[in-house]
Amino acid sequence: MKAVYLDNGATSFPKAPGVAESMSNYLINIGCNINRGTYETSFEAENVVFETRELICTLFNFDKPENVVFTKNITESLNVLIKGLLKEGDHVILSSMEHNAVMRPIHSLLTNGIQFSRVTCNALGELNPEDLKTHIKSNTKAVIMTHASNVCGTILPLEEIGDICKKEGLFFIIDSAQTAGFLDIDYKKLKADAIAFTGHKSLLGPQGIGGFIINDKLVNTISSLIEGGTGSLSEYEIQPNYMPDKFEAGTMNIPGIYGLNTSLKYILDLGTPSIREKELYLLSKFIQEIKNMDQVKIIGKQETHGRTGLVSLAFPSYDHAQISYMLYKDFGIMTRCGLHCAPFAHKTLNTFPDGTVRFSFSHFNTVEEINYTIDCIHKIIKNLPPNYNSAK
Repeated sequence: MKAVYLDNGATSFPKAPGVAESMSNYLINIGCNINRGTYETSFEAENVVFETRELICTLFNFDKPENVVFTKNITESLNVLIKGLLKEGDHVILSSMEHNAVMRPIHSLLTNGIQFSRVTCNALGELNPEDLKTHIKSNTKAVIMTHASNVCGTILPLEEIGDICKKEGLFFIIDSAQTAGFLDIDYKKLKADAIAFTGHKSLLGPQGIGGFIINDKLVNTISSLIEGGTGSLSEYEIQPNYMPDKFEAGTMNIPGIYGLNTSLKYILDLGTPSIREKELYLLSKFIQEIKNMDQVKIIGKQETHGRTGLVSLAFPSYDHAQISYMLYKDFGIMTRCGLHCAPFAHKTLNTFPDGTVRFSFSHFNTVEEINYTIDCIHKIIKNLPPNYNSAK
């Protein structure tokens, strides 16, 4: 039985060529920390870390490598930004498509006197920028928004949102978990103050490495969430206030940075347009067949325009966990079912509480795998009696 990996929205697989070898080389031949040693391998590792900051700058059209901060994932990045920025009495605006990486930190701050409003998207996951203006208050401090839904793939109009934030004097923080490495993300065009990223999704790097880019205005506004050793200003017992040390306490995931360095070079060499074209081509073939299939409903947009390379399906007469399990058990197809850590997005899309089965593609997938998956869905629907889930 063949194995078909269609869960790239959770984490990409396979990784970019050379990622594992780069990490292995660090662990076997280098192995040291950075900013602590005065020997050759330490300097070599420092150079790779700095080069990776420069690669992130190239990817996002950002000018300050020192303002590229590495964390263990985008969840940590968003926690640093959210909890460092918002204080008692502040109001923040979100979309109704946000992941729990945003929503849970926000909810944890409600007891500290933070308020939030949600801009409601439509049933396709689309957001009207004009609707955001109605939520702006005198105490609104920031807009924090995902670039694209991890449930239905709809891309939100962040350039327009950035224009509004600039005009209204609001901080603008972007969650690029589903778009970095897929879309051309221009920090300057988006007028963002910070963009959080993760290495293990469309950046094709390893798990355990993420980060954010941040402008000086926001650097000087937010406090650090984690404090400790940085290898700098060690004579003081307070956190350095300069970048990136302000937000990089403790030993970083240097093997992960080595892997991310390699995957970024692969993406920049291949080009995000090429990656995007392949993924949307596969998505188009998948959607065209699913549209004509009984007992299956596409959630969100019915075409590839304005979306990423993933699609959620609802099976109204079946149990989604059972469908996902059968796809893997009987056919080797790996998907993700459920609420995808974004319950309010599912409420927006009218798929709560049942959730969906999500198929998320990579440019490493093939047309043969897409055709095979479509055929297998046909077989499951044909052989599984409707209303299989007696609880429905």
